[in-house]
Amino acid sequence: MRSKQTGVTFIGWLFLLAPLAIVGYAGMRLTPIYLNWMKVAKTLEQVKAEIKDSGNISQQQVSRAVENHLDIEGVEFPSVKDIKVTRQGRSWVIQAAYDDQAPLFANIFILVSFDKTVTVGSESGE
Repeated sequence: MRSKQTGVTFIGWLFLLAPLAIVGYAGMRLTPIYLNWMKVAKTLEQVKAEIKDSGNISQQQVSRAVENHLDIEGVEFPSVKDIKVTRQGRSWVIQAAYDDQAPLFANIFILVSFDKTVTVGSESGE
């Protein structure tokens, strides 16, 4: 009497596990990029908490505060030159908008765009 085989063959397992392996590998490649982004976001929040009143602070002082916090966190990319500091009314707007990429396979890369904006100081009218 012949019995029917049940289950998944080895080739079937390869087709099932290959996409999971690729997603897992991509996650491993993206983890350092997201950890770096979390440090950048933390830096901007720390500068926002550090500088309460921006009425008498200059753009260089805000940039220097950002640079100091980036150094403390050990962030090499983006540099302070990649972070925009602009005046809006009586407050300063700090924007970290940049792209980062992680190599996946051969010449295939994963591109990730980040954008965080923080307003430092009091708004005009307060």
